[in-house]
Amino acid sequence: MERQEGRTGLDFPAIISVEFTQSEGNYSHGKTDRKHLTAKARKEKFAILKNIFIISLAFTFLFTSHNSIANLQSSINRVDGTESLTALNAAYIFSCCFLPSWLLTVLKEKYTMVAAMLCYPYYIAAQFYPETYTLVPTAVIAGLGAAPLWSSKCTYLTKAGKRYATLVGEKSEIVITRFFGIFFVFFQSAQVWGSIIASSVLSAGLEEANEIDKAALQSCGYNFCIAEPTNASNSSDSGGREGPPLWQIYTMASIFLVFSLSASFIVLVFVDPLSSFKEIEGSGGSGKSSVQLLVATFTHLRHPYQLLIVPLTIWCGLEQGFLTADYTVAYVSCGLGVHMVGYVIVCYGVCDALCSVGLSRLVKVLGRVPVFTLGFLCNSGLIVALVYWRPHPDDLVWFFVIAGFWGAADAVWQTQINALYSIIFPGKSEAAFSNYRLWASAGFFISYTSSSVLCIDAKITVLVVFLVVGIVGYYVIEVLEKMGGLKK
Repeated sequence: MERQEGRTGLDFPAIISVEFTQSEGNYSHGKTDRKHLTAKARKEKFAILKNIFIISLAFTFLFTSHNSIANLQSSINRVDGTESLTALNAAYIFSCCFLPSWLLTVLKEKYTMVAAMLCYPYYIAAQFYPETYTLVPTAVIAGLGAAPLWSSKCTYLTKAGKRYATLVGEKSEIVITRFFGIFFVFFQSAQVWGSIIASSVLSAGLEEANEIDKAALQSCGYNFCIAEPTNASNSSDSGGREGPPLWQIYTMASIFLVFSLSASFIVLVFVDPLSSFKEIEGSGGSGKSSVQLLVATFTHLRHPYQLLIVPLTIWCGLEQGFLTADYTVAYVSCGLGVHMVGYVIVCYGVCDALCSVGLSRLVKVLGRVPVFTLGFLCNSGLIVALVYWRPHPDDLVWFFVIAGFWGAADAVWQTQINALYSIIFPGKSEAAFSNYRLWASAGFFISYTSSSVLCIDAKITVLVVFLVVGIVGYYVIEVLEKMGGLKK
């Protein structure tokens, strides 16, 4: 790769421009004058904005339900639940390789979103009868829908953003950045709403439940092993099974099923297809077949930078999986009770969202390397705390502090690794981001696969290995860039 002249620091508008316009062979440089809009143009502008907000709202509904159910699997369906999440992410990896381009070509953006959203309610409905033969197949269906869902959303927002920029006379990369910002404000809030709903339901009738067994606390935290369940979160009418009472699970599942079905209905009824905007060209896939994209994805692995960034990309999925599948059951559910999982996840989600918003300014002030280092130090400190801290109900604040700082560190990885891919792979965004989705999904897969077979001490060791190897690989990339970059 030839070094790009004049590329210094991290400029988010420039990153978005590289990601969404360079691969199509055109750039949007220079200033664009604002235009005086006709009545027809104002109507089209309003329609585009309406669609962006409706899509964002639909995703909020969908992931309010799905994320909340997924976060609770290791607590309410310990073995079967984590096995289903493993199957979901395995299906997602397969989906990333083969389905998005084909579905976008056949169904276009709007109807790909609708079809993909309809893959999720089955998994939520399976909570009414949570067995391996119900959870795993429905999780596979959800995983297959995941990649087309995100690809269609990104394509819709990008193309609508370009048309909006042409209408109002703004730079396309600025408008696209704004649209994605609107979307993620809604999307990040899903973690909060879902967790509040789940915790409210699970807290109902808590005064009648048995207290946490203090002796069982000795097997929580670093000593926790999913194969050796504790009595810390048993309840009085759970029917002889671990976890909350069945009526609470049925109530949650009913609420979340309505939310998830509403998401696809909202998109189907209220979102306009891109074809309704005559000036938007090229609605549908990128033109590459699934096999061509798969070949391009693995061919891209020959790039030295891609090989160096793979461990950190895997870490990106691994650390999220650990927080939602392992920290929630081994520390929160075991130490406080399953009803507190949602409240702790709210703290994690809020800190993640707030830090994601503020990181762009921090990067402009400090630069990219200090921010990556800050994320590394934050996670390193938290891992040390998880090794030596023993969960106890009297330490209530620490459950939230650890989740909050983990969310802040996750904001670094989610925003900066995506940005880094845009910077170090100019002109190769499709293959590069296909690799990002592939390896981040592999991180989730490793996390959920190990949840049912490894104890917490072994899982933390895996975390340390990927974090250290990943940050070293990143530093090597930065050193090579400082030395002039790689030559073709």
